[in-house]
Amino acid sequence: MAKQAFSITANELAALGRENIPDELLSARHLIYSSPATLAFNSPGAEGFGVKRAGLTVPGSVMLVISPGCCGRNTTLLTERREYDGRFFFLLMDETDIVTGRHLKKIPKAVQEVVAACETPPSVVMLCITCVDALLGTDMDRVCRKAQEAAGLPVLPCYMYALTREGRTPPMVAVRKTLYALLEKRKKRGTSMNLLGSFTPYQDDCELYEILRGLGLKNIREISRCETFDEYLQMSEANFNLVLNPESRLAAQDMEKRLSIPWIELARVYQMDKIHRQYELLGTTLGIPIDDSPYLAEANAAIERLHARHGGKRICVGEWLNADAFELSLALLRYGFRIPEIYGTVTAANFVYIRRIAELSPETRIYSNLSPTMLHFGISANATDLTLGKDAAYYHPGVPNVPWNEEVQPFGYRGLVHLLEEIERKLP
Repeated sequence: MAKQAFSITANELAALGRENIPDELLSARHLIYSSPATLAFNSPGAEGFGVKRAGLTVPGSVMLVISPGCCGRNTTLLTERREYDGRFFFLLMDETDIVTGRHLKKIPKAVQEVVAACETPPSVVMLCITCVDALLGTDMDRVCRKAQEAAGLPVLPCYMYALTREGRTPPMVAVRKTLYALLEKRKKRGTSMNLLGSFTPYQDDCELYEILRGLGLKNIREISRCETFDEYLQMSEANFNLVLNPESRLAAQDMEKRLSIPWIELARVYQMDKIHRQYELLGTTLGIPIDDSPYLAEANAAIERLHARHGGKRICVGEWLNADAFELSLALLRYGFRIPEIYGTVTAANFVYIRRIAELSPETRIYSNLSPTMLHFGISANATDLTLGKDAAYYHPGVPNVPWNEEVQPFGYRGLVHLLEEIERKLP
């Protein structure tokens, strides 16, 4: 019998339940296949935001990458980008360093040399370390303190530990906490708040900005929009934080503990009723009703327009995009499209969507990008009219594709509207 990629229908998976997810869909139960969807995930120096780029989100920061040559080599691609020119430095480890940890004694002097090489003193030196130091059990807080004493300015760790991807504090969660570690307690301003989520801004026309300003919030700060270190420090004045990405929860919890800034969380979803419900809850929490009716009407009109022209078209949904593959698939099913295939990492949290998908489209097939069986995927037997995500484009070559993976982030009704506009442009 010919080998083939493992898949399961939404109906079959829903029947198994969240406690019985097949091993083929669980990355901790097998080797990981670096499919197109995971290349950026596995290589922090590749496309997208890994620990290295994320660590330089603080204005005026520089980074010292401490690693074997193989781990540091891909960072040279980033140095070709104008915004990172002169911000990356390297301390390469040899075999003796890896075996004995000898390199740790070199770090304070290396940080001094980095600072001396900068025309303007950096705001902070980020020490980016790899799995080698995870295996050595390096106390990076102690190393950073010694380097800070030597250099006379802040030094913080960035953990590029691929080994911790499946742990309680994955690298992209840890680095978000690090980014706000330099903030110190300040007097709170009732008209100030922070958005915690991405390393890049949200779309300029996102209705969230208009809604928050309508509530009297004049200073809406995002680390990605801070042009100077002083602007970054003003984030301490926030009356509250609004978390827009679950990977920022740890950072929000730390800021609540250290700076007494409470936080509220909103999820990025594409189902209109869920977007509306979130704004209702936000208004209730803040004690001010939110009128989102103009934005809801705009999104509803976009759905009706697209459905009139393309209702019933087949769309395969990947996970290498600015969305949860399962939530987005459910939204598109509810808007009248068909979903033959979904490529996504299944977790217990996804089952709230998988159960509904099973009700609306029981034969939708679910694949895991991380399963080694995807080596045998070949060309899908399921025909489709459009793919969403770069991974889905790989599995269906020649089919119109919407990558939906730009660095500027979509959110809310306007995020949905822009996605529908992209779909309409690409559908035949």
